Amino acid sequence: MSKSLIQKNISGRRIAEARALAKPPLTQDDLSARLALVGIQMDRAAVAKIENNLRRVLDYELKAIATALDVKVDWLLGGES
Repeated sequence: MSKSLIQKNISGRRIAEARALAKPPLTQDDLSARLALVGIQMDRAAVAKIENNLRRVLDYELKAIATALDVKVDWLLGGES
């Protein structure tokens, strides 16, 4: 597998989906602001890189993202719940 095809995370697509499904839909900046409220410093560019599989997500970041998006961590990891 070429280096350019290796995914750096499996949650990026689900993060983008959860942002779009939120009521009202959240922008990447909105998600960044919600994360800042819980002490996670992640700017819009970092969110974009995660969603485009260009940046890895740390475990504590994934937990905070799930909370900010009101979804389960398992769902962000591809689960059905």
